[in-house]
Amino acid sequence: MDLRSYYKKVRDAEAALPEEHMVMVSLATSEGGKEGVRTEASRAVAARLIAEGRSRLATGGETLAFHEAHREARARHEQEEAARRVQVMLLPAPDTRKTKERS
Repeated sequence: MDLRSYYKKVRDAEAALPEEHMVMVSLATSEGGKEGVRTEASRAVAARLIAEGRSRLATGGETLAFHEAHREARARHEQEEAARRVQVMLLPAPDTRKTKERS
């Protein structure tokens, strides 16, 4: 592999990326990489993955679905954590029995 051409591909891919962090979709690779796995990556990592042919940029719909799934998972996790933190305080009940007065 020619390193000059590799790093030129990485620089070109990085220049074409619109944001600092973006959602990437993996491609099937000969090393056993699974196709369709979505993840968020920084610009430098995303450029390297694109140059190596391991992933592609997610479409607008895929990005929205990725972020929505993470929002739902976070809300579910926060709700479970809140349920674990519920504190119960027991207060003694006042004595309601009438006591017989001694004479």
